[in-house]
Amino acid sequence: MSAGPVRVELAHHFEVGVGEGFDYITDIRNWPHYWPELVRIEPGSQWSEPGDQARLVLRLFGRETEMTMKLGRIEPRRLVEYTSVQRGLPEARHERHFADDGHDGLDYRLVVEYVPRRGARGLFDRILFKSAVRRAMRKTVSNLEGRFAADAVGSAQG
Repeated sequence: MSAGPVRVELAHHFEVGVGEGFDYITDIRNWPHYWPELVRIEPGSQWSEPGDQARLVLRLFGRETEMTMKLGRIEPRRLVEYTSVQRGLPEARHERHFADDGHDGLDYRLVVEYVPRRGARGLFDRILFKSAVRRAMRKTVSNLEGRFAADAVGSAQG
């Protein structure tokens, strides 16, 4: 099997402006509303400037796992890049791309890339971990779709 990196991508269109979408998605206070399997955000977590770190506890493969994320780059309304480290899984590099669709909508693209570990753990990384990453991306997009739709209904009624 190839020892090259595994790259998982998912693109989705939201009927929300790029600024509103970017602000909502990158605000750590909103993460519990859309992040799948999030148990808690540890105290002291920061997420607004390169170098900031956030520690999350997620339910992964049936057990609570702490993930430490380090923000590498943030370009408002365009791009967020960060790395994540979690025990028992490969270190991953993440990208979140935000683009205005030209019609007051948001084209959002999620990317996760990692190098599978060697041996049997690499097989796990290439098959089960990749599937879990893809599933988490789809659930994230679904949760965000629900949040943005609820916000739109609330705005129209209010």
